[in-house]
Amino acid sequence: MPAIDANGLTRRFGSLVAVDALDLTVEEGEVFGFLGPNGAGKSTTINVLLGFLDPSEGSATVLGHDATRESRAVRQRTGLLPEGFHVYENLTGREHVRSAIQTKGADDDPDALIDRVGLDPADSRRAAGGYSKGMQQRLALAIALVGDPDLLILDEPSSGLDPKGAKLLREIVREEAERGATVFFSSHVLGQVEQVCDRVGIMNQGEITAVDTIDNLRERIDAESVVAADVATVPDTDPVAAIDGVRDVSVVGGTVRIACTHPRAKMPALRTLDDATTVTDITVEDASLETLFEEYTDSERETPAVEEPAVAAGATGGDAA
Repeated sequence: MPAIDANGLTRRFGSLVAVDALDLTVEEGEVFGFLGPNGAGKSTTINVLLGFLDPSEGSATVLGHDATRESRAVRQRTGLLPEGFHVYENLTGREHVRSAIQTKGADDDPDALIDRVGLDPADSRRAAGGYSKGMQQRLALAIALVGDPDLLILDEPSSGLDPKGAKLLREIVREEAERGATVFFSSHVLGQVEQVCDRVGIMNQGEITAVDTIDNLRERIDAESVVAADVATVPDTDPVAAIDGVRDVSVVGGTVRIACTHPRAKMPALRTLDDATTVTDITVEDASLETLFEEYTDSERETPAVEEPAVAAGATGGDAA
């Protein structure tokens, strides 16, 4: 059974279509990256999946529950880190986590969760109103992890985090996936997504424009990659340049750089080069996720902004709405 299964999911605000006939399946145990420019409809989609908004048309099931009729059951099994998380200023960080534990009826140790997300124990015992953005994000992640959720929804989770915090976030995502949880990871930080996600879905103007692995997305648009091969001696490169899918071959010192317009050209080019000389080292520079994102969202076309309602601040499950 898929963790998320949306069919024809549509959400309108008056005449504005924020999400347009969305078909999307996310498998159990998958780390799924959900990408799109501002106003693409990502947050609206998340709000509908969690039952904070009703769909105008279509349907969605989350963890086997109808997202509209059984939203409480969905949220009970979901950990949520919402974009724009706001703290209760007079509560300590530890009190936030303890409240989330009580709301879900879980038996987590609040101090263990606080330690896991890298929030200083001393900071966890002071009012959260004085927290930096990064500290608030760590706190929100601790709340999302309460109760070992079957589905973890992270909406812009690296916002405000320093490099150390971003690395810790990636480690936690991998740990949760290894535990068997499904992670739905919405982010503008494409480097983060590329490092942790099994597949990505790219959304633009309310529609899904692509869903696949990053490697397959590269192949579908023939995204160029460069193979840099260090060689013992530089041979005649004409046979390499003649391979179908090779756009250019250049030599810089003892390195042969092969620009490939198709992923399937890389191995034949390397084999041809290795037949002619000794290849001592290889580096492959694939098209970045940023490049793919631009291709699949048509960056030259202006995307109208959609005012997307925020997920309820601090929502953790149960009766939160």
